[in-house]
Amino acid sequence: MAGHGWQAGFHPHAPSLTHRLLAKGLGATMWFFIFYRARQDGAKLLGAHPWEAHGHGGHGHDAHSSEHH
Repeated sequence: MAGHGWQAGFHPHAPSLTHRLLAKGLGATMWFFIFYRARQDGAKLLGAHPWEAHGHGGHGHDAHSSEHH
């Protein structure tokens, strides 16, 4: 007659207030860091390359473009 008087399975205890506050603080810090890095490197992460937006009008490296450098 297994199962009488107790429940099988996983029964975790409730986390303390300290652990809940640490979890919220560390989680918020993680997301702030992710958003900060996305602001700094988001274009690169999404596939834009620094040489695509250098402001030279998109022309190639011929004799005319070497005069501008």
